Amino acid sequence: MRNLTKTSTKRARAQRRQMSHAELKLWLRLRSRQLLGLKFRRQHPIGPYIVDFACLRHKLVIEVDGGGHTRDAQIVHDQTRTVFFNRAGWHVVRYWNFAIHEDLDSVVESIAQELWNRAPNGFPEHTKTTPNIPP
Repeated sequence: MRNLTKTSTKRARAQRRQMSHAELKLWLRLRSRQLLGLKFRRQHPIGPYIVDFACLRHKLVIEVDGGGHTRDAQIVHDQTRTVFFNRAGWHVVRYWNFAIHEDLDSVVESIAQELWNRAPNGFPEHTKTTPNIPP
């Protein structure tokens, strides 16, 4: 298992340097605890997979999909990954590249709503006044 972790970490580091434009655009809105005061990780290894973004506190995986994810083989692969994450207690949300480019604010609001739905005890008081975040 240790070798798998080392390999996954090395691959994740390489992928951080090769983020798509959509991933970078979304990362600029998630990084530095900008969304609900929560920490997100990018290109984060979970088991044998590397996810685009993860909020560890609320076990939320965010995947950004391009056109390659419409091919049958990729759809099956994505479904297999989602089943793995769900069995490990993670919730997965997916957004198309074009959605991020066309309406980033709606994507971020959707992620915030997912987080609110997964937060059994809510969030720190100061986050409830953040604009465009559902109460």
